[in-house]
Amino acid sequence: MSQTKLLYLENFELLEAKSKVESVSTEDDKTVITLDQTIFYPQGGGQPCDQGTIESGGANFIVEEVRFVDGVVKHIGHFEFGDFTDGDEATGKVNAARRQLHSRLHSAGHIVDMALNGLGINWMPVKGYHFPEGPYVEYQGDISEFDKEKQKKKIETTCNDIIRKGAQTKLVFMDKSEMSTVCHHVPDYIPIDKPSRVVMYGDFGVPCGGTHVVNLKDIGRITIRKIKASKGNIRVAYDVEN
Repeated sequence: MSQTKLLYLENFELLEAKSKVESVSTEDDKTVITLDQTIFYPQGGGQPCDQGTIESGGANFIVEEVRFVDGVVKHIGHFEFGDFTDGDEATGKVNAARRQLHSRLHSAGHIVDMALNGLGINWMPVKGYHFPEGPYVEYQGDISEFDKEKQKKKIETTCNDIIRKGAQTKLVFMDKSEMSTVCHHVPDYIPIDKPSRVVMYGDFGVPCGGTHVVNLKDIGRITIRKIKASKGNIRVAYDVEN
C-alpha cells in the first residue's frame, strides 16, 4: 500500500479536501478507510486525533479515530449509511471545533517552552501531553532550588506576554541536520516516515508535526496550573482560556 500524503502537514487550516479511497477493511470489528491523501491528523506527538466525516456519493463515514501506521493513515469508525468502493472520490471534513481546541493546546505547550527559554530556565523538553484532560509539558532539569510558586507566576506572565504580542505561525520543511540553526532543542527521535518539519513562532523554532494556531493570539490566555517533579522529570501543567 502506498504512503498517505499528509495534507495537514502542509496546511493545518485546511478542514475539507477531496481524496481517493484506497481501501476499505475491517480491524477489531471497526471499519478502516485509507485514502491517497488526508487532512485528518492521526494521534501522536502528544496530540489527540481529528474526528469528522468522509463522504462519497450516497455514503457517509464517521471518523472516530485516526492512526498513522508505517506511512499509512488509517481512518477508523463506521458508516452512517452507504459504503465505499476502492477508487471512489471522497470528501473529508474535519470537526473544526475539535481541531481548533487541540491546535490551541498544542501551540500553548510550545509557548511554555518559549517562556522558559526567555526566562533563562534551561530545562530540556522531553514530553508533551496536549489533550484537553490535563495538558502538560515535561522537562529534564534541576528543580531542587526552584521556587515553584514564584516561578509559576513568572512563567504564566511571560507566556501571556508572548501571546498578546502575537506572531504568525510559519511552517518550514528541512532535514534534521539543519534544525539546530532555528530550534532551541532538537530531539534525537524525528520520524523518518513523515516529512521533517519545523514550526516557527517568529524566530523560535520547534520540530513538530502537529497542528497549530495561525497566530499565537488565537491561543487565548494560558494558566500554569502546577509545577512539580514527576518520575525524575519536571512537569509544567497548563490550561488555555478564551
